Amino acid sequence: MTKLPSNNGLHLAIDASNIQSGGGLTHISKLLEVCKPQLSGISKISIWSNKEALDTLPEHSWLFFKNPSWIERNIFIRFFAQQFLLVSSIKEEGCDILFSPGGTIPMNCSIPVITMSQNMLPFELNEARHFGIFSLMHLKMWLLKYIQGKSFKSASGLIFLTRYADQFVSEFLQTTFANKIIIPHGIEERFFQKPRLHHPITKYKNKTFKLLYVSILMPYKHQIEIAKAAKVLYDEGFNIELRFVGGSWRWYGRKFQSLIESLDPNHDFLLWDGFVSFKQLDLLYKSSDVFLFGSSCENLPNILIEAMASGLPIASSDFGPMTEVLGESAVYFNPKSVASITTALRKIINDHELRTSLAMSSWESAKYYSWERCARETFDFIYKIANLSRKVKE
Repeated sequence: MTKLPSNNGLHLAIDASNIQSGGGLTHISKLLEVCKPQLSGISKISIWSNKEALDTLPEHSWLFFKNPSWIERNIFIRFFAQQFLLVSSIKEEGCDILFSPGGTIPMNCSIPVITMSQNMLPFELNEARHFGIFSLMHLKMWLLKYIQGKSFKSASGLIFLTRYADQFVSEFLQTTFANKIIIPHGIEERFFQKPRLHHPITKYKNKTFKLLYVSILMPYKHQIEIAKAAKVLYDEGFNIELRFVGGSWRWYGRKFQSLIESLDPNHDFLLWDGFVSFKQLDLLYKSSDVFLFGSSCENLPNILIEAMASGLPIASSDFGPMTEVLGESAVYFNPKSVASITTALRKIINDHELRTSLAMSSWESAKYYSWERCARETFDFIYKIANLSRKVKE
């Protein structure tokens, strides 16, 4: 661990102007909740964000909130203000280094800047095409490809969440990043529950076998294919209930809802709860028998590692970083193939010893994902980059 510098510590600026909610906000909130920045040579932190996000953050004597009016405006105004007004504010505050976890950095900043790769859709454009080639979402990902790509190349330091993201983005941008590090997110303690002993499916004749999939309804999450696979198993006589949890995104959400109404008009085995508060998710995990994860584009899915911590056996997509995160602790499937999903679910449902083994293995692996470790490594890396930049100037 680094030591405090002789000038009593760095003044760190955090640009959270483009982080509104979700995993990005959880990441910032948990970092600031558990971190001890002084141990990494940082004496003061100023964070720029919208009022709603700032209201969720912890209060510390070394933490200062900044909420200029432009942060509350639309995405286009925020982007241009980040490039010009934010830079002026950071200079006025006398900050030594900037951390922009959202993946986009101001290009004319006079101090070293560190950013993060948290979204793979701008770089996996085949997955972005699921939204429609001429859709606004596809256009947004094309723009982010250039903006984030330029930010990554210009940054003084870059944080990846997985080896998969590091390798894919580096190859996509045809760049070798000299000052990079892999720092995965953490898991809150409330999610951890030691796996229970699993019983044969024959024990579920009078009890429903509960499957859970938590994720926003979006094309690359493949809830539609998973619902169709569940229908096959239900028609085969499996006493299952598949619960989908997550908000609905536009046309895909409407298409999904229409599908499950046609497949299961009486709501006997296909259930959709819509959005559920993050504070309630651990209870859903703990009341389920198997967790499903069907995404084909991820960086490091918090939902997946939370399910691992919850002691659930997992059937997962074999795309992206999922095999890196889960290793041999899952049954894998191709999320774009109903037949592949059906085969994987049939296997994990029928084999109770496999379920017990997978749950124990992934639960042990989940212990690696600590917010304390994430915070310590993040702030140590920030101090390291500040030191390197200072030596270059000297």
